[in-house]
Order: sequence, then structure tokens, then C-alpha cells
Amino acid sequence: MLRSRLVSVATRTSHRIPTAMASYSVIPVAGFPQRRVMYDTHVPTTPLQKIVLSVSSALTVFANPKRGDMLAILGEVTGNDALCGIHARMCADPVGAQILAEKPVIRNTTIDMELLRSLPKTSFGYHYATFMDSHGFNADGRSVVRFVDDPELAYVMQRHRELHDFWHTLFNLPPTVLGEIALKYVELMHSRLPVSALSAFVGPLRLSNEERCILMKIYVPWAKRASKKAHSLHCVMYENEFKTPIDDLRQRLNIEVAPSINTAV
Repeated sequence: MLRSRLVSVATRTSHRIPTAMASYSVIPVAGFPQRRVMYDTHVPTTPLQKIVLSVSSALTVFANPKRGDMLAILGEVTGNDALCGIHARMCADPVGAQILAEKPVIRNTTIDMELLRSLPKTSFGYHYATFMDSHGFNADGRSVVRFVDDPELAYVMQRHRELHDFWHTLFNLPPTVLGEIALKYVELMHSRLPVSALSAFVGPLRLSNEERCILMKIYVPWAKRASKKAHSLHCVMYENEFKTPIDDLRQRLNIEVAPSINTAV
């Protein structure tokens, strides 16, 4: 019953958990969640509820790797230590500290796609706009954070999600299953988020034998090199780099472009 209640809550955006808990006349089995809502989308939960959410979301992702909503929940309820590490690295970096202070967001209301499309074809902004347009993506496509019980860490998680398409652009990885898994390996080695590990190990189940061979022989070794060489990917104000030639930005951030699919094959 507890599991079904939590999964139901997890798949909605309304904040039902605090209201439901407040109506109990006795202490529920899972205990009371932290009652103070820390940011607009926050859903307070107890440690036991987080365990139930992590197990149920992990099982759902194993059964259906396309469930991005459950993957997002899993990342939030299991990522505290990794988020603390990312936050510490950002605090120690001048640009990272600026990002934490200003808290910019990547949304349709903050990114002028028409302007990016008009930039020189060699620019990072033009490449990003082309990537988004060619795959029918938009900046509002990332889930909002709900289950991280710290507003600073919640922002770090949100920022991490919103940078994903920038990284696709910089590493020149298509949003195919193989491309997504390859990028997840970079994210895993760079961020240490447990959810990236799950994606990296569950994702290959959707690949053919030939693609799995390409992943393990070519893309995993590349991801290890690329993540080790790259500048701290969370400590870049990408919004200020749209006019920068993409090759110059890659050189400055020590980005090793991924092997192309044709080359890999």
C-alpha cells in the first residue's frame, strides 16, 4: 500500500504527500516527512519513503528503460552524496560559484532560439540550435526536481539536467540509444551520480549485440578519456558561450569529441 501510494505521488506534479500526512491521526508506518517545503516544486519525504521510491523507480526503469520520469525520481532520491560533491566543486570554481549565486535556468523563456539560429554556423549556439531543431527538442523538456531536500542541491540537479543537450552538442553525440548511453558514461565518471550508473548498465539491454560491442570497445574507453580530460562540465556558463566558435570552446574545455557512429562501425 505504501509503495502504491508513493508511486502514485511520484507520477504527478501536485504536492499531495504533505497534505495526506497531515490528515493522519496516527503516525504512518513510513513516519512523517519533513513538513517544510523548501522550494516551489519540493515534495517532502521521509527516509523510508525515499527508499520505497528508489526501489520502485529502479524496478520500473529496469522493466521499461524509456520511463524517463521514473529515472528522474531515482536520480533525486539516490543522488545526495554526488550532488554534494558537484556543489563543492562548483563552490571552489569562480564560474561555478557564480552559477550557484545567479542560478540561471535553461528554458524556452531564457533561450532565444531565433537568435541562435542566426549565429554563424561555426558558433556553439548555432550548433546547439541545430541539434535541438533536428531532433524536435525544446529547453522545457527537462523534468523539474521535486524530491531533493535541499534547495541548493535541488538547483544543482536541475542544472545538471538542463546541461544535458549542451553536452550532446559539445561531444557531438546524437540522441540515439547508443549516443545517450555513451554520454551517460561520461556523466557517470564526471558526476558520480548513481542514476547515471543505472542508465549506463541498463541502457545496453536495448542495444543489439553489434551495438553493445561498439559501446564496450569504443565508447566506454572514449568516455573514460573524455571525462578525465574535460574541464569541470558543471562550472561553465554555457549561456555566455553561444557566440563562441564551437571548436574554440571545445579546445578551452578540453572536450574530446566522440567517435562518429560510422567511424565506430
